[in-house]
Amino acid sequence: MFEVACSADQANTSPELKHSSFYSRIAISSLLGLLCMTTVMAQDAAPKPQGMPVSVIEASATTLPNILEVTAQAEGAKETEVRARVGGILLKRLYEEGAPVKEGQPLFQIDPEPYKNAVDESLARAKQTAREAARLKLLFGQQAVSRKEFDDAVSANEIAQANLKTAQLNLKWTTVTAPMKGISGRAQRSEGNLITTTTDGSLLTSIYQVNPIWVRFGLSSSDTSKLPGGRLDPAQPTIVEVFLPDGKLFAQKGKLNFLSTFIDPKLGTQQLRAEFANPANEILPGQFLKIRITTGKQENVFLVPQAAVIQSERGFMVWTLDADNKVVPTPLQMGSWVGKNWVVLSGLKPGARVVVNNIIKIRPGALVSPTVVPLEPVAPAEAKNTEKKSDTKDAR
Repeated sequence: MFEVACSADQANTSPELKHSSFYSRIAISSLLGLLCMTTVMAQDAAPKPQGMPVSVIEASATTLPNILEVTAQAEGAKETEVRARVGGILLKRLYEEGAPVKEGQPLFQIDPEPYKNAVDESLARAKQTAREAARLKLLFGQQAVSRKEFDDAVSANEIAQANLKTAQLNLKWTTVTAPMKGISGRAQRSEGNLITTTTDGSLLTSIYQVNPIWVRFGLSSSDTSKLPGGRLDPAQPTIVEVFLPDGKLFAQKGKLNFLSTFIDPKLGTQQLRAEFANPANEILPGQFLKIRITTGKQENVFLVPQAAVIQSERGFMVWTLDADNKVVPTPLQMGSWVGKNWVVLSGLKPGARVVVNNIIKIRPGALVSPTVVPLEPVAPAEAKNTEKKSDTKDAR
């Protein structure tokens, strides 16, 4: 390659041309002009630089339901401690641990012999005082005894009868029965143990009512900040669903039956509880579950593929394009996930072109060659499958 002087003045300054004939100078000037024109035409015909090919979506505002998902824990709608009312040696456990039990079903047998003896003794005493009261009643009618002697005999008989009832009741309580229907717990005492009526010594097992079942959970301020007014409105129509430990959606929908009016100072969460029908005992007390609350609507939000979002210590951002197809970093305020997309709460405008691939290879100000692609549609099931971008909350 070489540079060509494209003016007659440059040609005339050449020492070799100063003494040339007039016609030689004309020919050389024409040749130089032709060469210059050829160079300019070649430069115009050269291809312009092309940007990196990328796919983009055009942002479009939409309306979505408010969906919150947090970790929860199941508990029995009723949880009853089964305690011994009388003391003695535990002879036998009469139920299978962890099995369903019916109300009134025998669970434990405490040695009844001492209480049978107490019943016999009380019965004998009651019969004796009854005979004495009857005898003094006859004598009092004959004015052979005083009124006080007769009254004392009647009172002694009444006390004896009451002691008999107490002895019979204690004998009955040696067979410990289930106070309600539910799922039995582990036995706290084994055969041969001495059972006492103290607080520590009387607990034998627990029974949990599992149909209906309760599920308790907590909402943090970051959860409720996405809701209108920054709180869950009990007057707002709310759908409550729960996922089983295997990830399967539980068939029964629930309803909120408790919503705390204050924030738990230990956990920093607002405590809530939902009730679910549990006819097949699929949910058991103590299980950790994931609960989903659908309430109200999110208006004027945008959906962006997860692959297009960049997260750093400064927050979330995407690459958008200006009118000249140059890359512009755009910070966003994110919501939760819907299917494979992020919910963008703010930072985008309708029609904004968001780069969805090659996001690692481009830099601010880079020229790209965009191709508009459609946003992957959200299936109805995915619209509800919202995952939290924050850490799991304590369900307590």
